[in-house]
Amino acid sequence: MEKDWTTQQVETMPVIALRGLTIFPNVLIHFDVAREISIKALEEAMTAGSPVFLVGQKDLAVEKPEAKDLYTVGTVSKVRQILRMPGDNVRVMVEGLCRGGLDELKRTSPYLEAVVRTIPAEKAGNNSAKTEALIRSTYEMFQQYTELAPKTAPDLLINVLASEDPGYIADFIAQNIAMRNSDKQAVLEELRPVRRLERLYRLLCREVEILGLDMEIQNRAREQMSDNQRDYYLREQLKAIQAELGEGEGGADSELGDYRKKIAQAKLPDDVRERLEKEVSRLAKQPYGSSEATVMRNYLDVCLELPWGKKTKEKISVESARKVLDHDHFGLEKVKERVLEFLAVRQLTPDLKGQVICLVGPPGVGKTSIAMSVARALHRKLGRISLGGVSDEAEIRGHRKTYVGSMPGRIISAINQAGSCNPLLLLDEIDKMGSDHRGDPAAALLEVLDVEQNSTFRDNFLEVPFDLSDVLFITTANTTETIPRPLLDRMEVIELPSYTDEEKLQIAKRHLLPKEMKRHGLNKTQLKVSDGAIRELIASYTRESGVRVLERNLGSLCRKAAMKLVSEDVKQVRITDKDLKNLLGAPKYYPERQVLEERVGVVNGLAWTSVGGELLEVEVNVVPGSGKVELTGNLGDVMKESAHAALSFIRSQADRLGIPADFYKEKDIHVHFPEGAVPKDGPSAGIAITTAMVSALTGAPVRRGIAMTGEVTLRGRVLPIGGLREKTMAALRNGIQTVIIPADNEKDLDEIDQTVRNALNFVLVDQAEQVLAQAILAPGGAAERDKALDAKLPDSQGRGHARLRQ
Repeated sequence: MEKDWTTQQVETMPVIALRGLTIFPNVLIHFDVAREISIKALEEAMTAGSPVFLVGQKDLAVEKPEAKDLYTVGTVSKVRQILRMPGDNVRVMVEGLCRGGLDELKRTSPYLEAVVRTIPAEKAGNNSAKTEALIRSTYEMFQQYTELAPKTAPDLLINVLASEDPGYIADFIAQNIAMRNSDKQAVLEELRPVRRLERLYRLLCREVEILGLDMEIQNRAREQMSDNQRDYYLREQLKAIQAELGEGEGGADSELGDYRKKIAQAKLPDDVRERLEKEVSRLAKQPYGSSEATVMRNYLDVCLELPWGKKTKEKISVESARKVLDHDHFGLEKVKERVLEFLAVRQLTPDLKGQVICLVGPPGVGKTSIAMSVARALHRKLGRISLGGVSDEAEIRGHRKTYVGSMPGRIISAINQAGSCNPLLLLDEIDKMGSDHRGDPAAALLEVLDVEQNSTFRDNFLEVPFDLSDVLFITTANTTETIPRPLLDRMEVIELPSYTDEEKLQIAKRHLLPKEMKRHGLNKTQLKVSDGAIRELIASYTRESGVRVLERNLGSLCRKAAMKLVSEDVKQVRITDKDLKNLLGAPKYYPERQVLEERVGVVNGLAWTSVGGELLEVEVNVVPGSGKVELTGNLGDVMKESAHAALSFIRSQADRLGIPADFYKEKDIHVHFPEGAVPKDGPSAGIAITTAMVSALTGAPVRRGIAMTGEVTLRGRVLPIGGLREKTMAALRNGIQTVIIPADNEKDLDEIDQTVRNALNFVLVDQAEQVLAQAILAPGGAAERDKALDAKLPDSQGRGHARLRQ
């Protein structure tokens, strides 16, 4: 049966000394109990069904309290529930019944027990206006408290508003707000309800004021906190979390330590080491996730990845290099000899710095493969840089590291990929660079290829000098015409000639065919290609200076053979020259087509392009008219001027040539160069245009099997030209027997391949009249035409001065 706690009673009951906690009447609360004497007191109360006296402890550090350590006023409570927690703790739920006074502490072991005098609560009556005003003020102040205090349950205000008892309101609010324990004890010890509420109101006002000041301080601090401080705070939290999880491994400090360790181990120059150490010190002051820190990390990573001081041991042996070059390439004897001379100099003076070689020749003659063979012969790492179409200076020098997506230039990137600071860098297609508003990459290469400057080459990204003096540069180009002169001056040019048909045959047999057979899964017993088939392939299916098209045609033959081996169940495929038409179709070129007949107004000129020599037909047609001269065939300004110069010469020599003096008034002359879609320019077609015009005006045919090249002046002088080697190679490919060249080009005959020299007749001329005497037939035959020309020309310009070279 429940006792009546509204009257004063004196009872002996277990006591629990509370540390840092105050329990008020009419409140249901749970808390944890850890001390043995408190747990036994709870067990005794549950066993006996008696209430328990909860009283505050003055000194929280005392483990075994006595009467002097306890307050005199506490709360008589009923134990509602005891729950055993993991470990030795006990969680208890109690309900405060009424206030109680500690009269005597009877014992302290094994639990506290005391004589307690209950203090009944005063009965609530009608509140006065003053009390009602106090209650309302307390309501308002408690509402402010709930708005300011964090983690305040929203239903607390509702419980307060539901009561008009000042004593209960004071007890409830005191129980549920954060105050000092001494202040709560003072409220508990106040027995008069209105006075208790007044005391609570004063305490509540103070707490609200403190919370307001605390909120103001937090707001001010939050406003003053910069993004860097916030990042630092979050980073510190992240470090703490990683350390707790065992995943941090030192965090940013470890990263900085790794950078310093790499800098110490790398073979860096002193100025570079000092610069990188400064960057690490700057990185230490940056927030972890800032964009500036990301830039610094990228910069340090790139710098430390470079092969500072790492060199491959160069093996210089002329004999071994000769074997490598002979194994990889057939022919090109002069080129090989020049490369071996370069290696011989390096063998005698290993410390010789910065030689730059430029390999110039038509496509497909082996410029890139020669550079690779040199790298293999020297045991150097190879880095290849393709410069074709590059028009941005930053591609060479790199971008500033502050730009988004910045990176080093191609020179530094190639050295990094090679993994050595003395590689062989192949600068491919150096003649095909451009320039625009972003700068001129050819100008940036001036420092790279200058042996006096490249020991302190500065990439825009690195901003520190990098020594390029140990790098061997080999460049390739199809022509030197488009290479800026200052850049060309820094390189030693080695020209690679076009291949003769015999050289192409040997290259095909030794290199191309075995390579294609291996690529298509064929062995020597499965496919046999005769020499006659390869010769026919060269003559009728290719027209090139190199061997790329020849290689593709050989690959096509290998595919046809593979198809036969698989589908027709044959063991071996043999290909002869008679099989090519069935396998590859009709021949694409007919070498004898342009030289079989004597034609009027048609002359075979010789042109030189970046892809080698070409046979260039000149056609002239004369029709009645008013003296107009029309030039067609996509001609450049220089070639147009050559045509006008030729016409002026013919007009000045009209009488001697048997041409009416007023032909330029009554005849229209049309000069055409076939294949009009191909741009043509240059002065070397001058004598060809002159001969074609004279042939068309006189009606005399041009001798068959003849081709010519040379520049003509208004006075009829024949001036020297360039590209003689490629032009004569083209003449031989097209079945020409006689080639007319300027006399001043006699010195260039020594550079022509012996196969070509033995196969062609070379006529050296220095006057246009000599060209006409050799090229144009008289209407009645060659002898009559020659005599007619000799009769018209003075002895100083006669045919006797035209020298025939076999």
